[in-house]
Amino acid sequence: MALPRRRFLQLSSFAAAFLAGGRSWARATSPLVTADGPIVLSTWDHGIPANVAAWDVLSRGGRALDAVEAGVRVPEADPKVQSVGYGGLPDRDGRVTLDACIMDERAGCGSVAFLEHIMHPISVARLVMEKTPHVMLVGEGALKFALDHGFKKEELLTPESKKAWEEWLKTSEYKPVVNWENHDTIGMIALDAKGDLSGACTTSGMAYKLHGRVGDSPIIGAGLFVDNEVGAATSTGVGEEVIRICGSHLVVELMRQGNAPEDACRIAVERIVKNQPEKSKNIQVGFLALNKHGEYGAYCLQPGFNYAVKSGRVENKLFDGKSFYK
Repeated sequence: MALPRRRFLQLSSFAAAFLAGGRSWARATSPLVTADGPIVLSTWDHGIPANVAAWDVLSRGGRALDAVEAGVRVPEADPKVQSVGYGGLPDRDGRVTLDACIMDERAGCGSVAFLEHIMHPISVARLVMEKTPHVMLVGEGALKFALDHGFKKEELLTPESKKAWEEWLKTSEYKPVVNWENHDTIGMIALDAKGDLSGACTTSGMAYKLHGRVGDSPIIGAGLFVDNEVGAATSTGVGEEVIRICGSHLVVELMRQGNAPEDACRIAVERIVKNQPEKSKNIQVGFLALNKHGEYGAYCLQPGFNYAVKSGRVENKLFDGKSFYK
């Protein structure tokens, strides 16, 4: 009797991992959370309204790339979300600088970093992907590119965020607080009805960072990675630690070896702990992963990281990621 396609693919991936060395075999046998049909996942509670916009695209048979762009534009424009876009907490000089990247099922990717005055950096990143031979534009060059393509120059520092910055200036003490000012991202990954994957990541960066600091969010392979044969992953938290291990790329490669999404995220987190055993106790990093078959999972350093899921089977809701530290 012929095996169902999903079961055949799972067994094939497990067999490949076993033949590659056996270690991944044990990890891949953990239960898999599975979705049939389109699915979208995003980091943190601001992923809930973002998923609504993304699902509107996916539920009509739209492309995952269009869905993730539409989704993350929601928190980019929401002044209440102080870690993304408009209303984001500024750097220590009082300037809001934005980073974003996007990646599609064809390994197309675009990125902007250290971008000021533009409401939707994710859409600028997509134009970099589609209209230039480059992957990343930064600073004044990224701003000029955006303005040349019709984006408006806007003030992104809201009165609320300006007030918070002025309060911070009284001490100028830089100690990021776990699950608050260091959950500096929305990362979104999606699988569409055609079985194609895409992802997006956008942020205003860590609050009160040094002017010019860029984290993992706009870096393909760190804050986001998509391989349409395998899966997609995104990250959140202290970007410097994600960059050190090329985190999202690592998670996707671990899935390629046969690891379930949650296990792949866990192994990446464990690598951060191994590299930074003391520092890792006081920071947050989380990974979120989705494989080609709609199976998903997450893992983080500290309790408190959550992610939003929407599919035909899962009503838009938050889930808590498992953590290394309890």
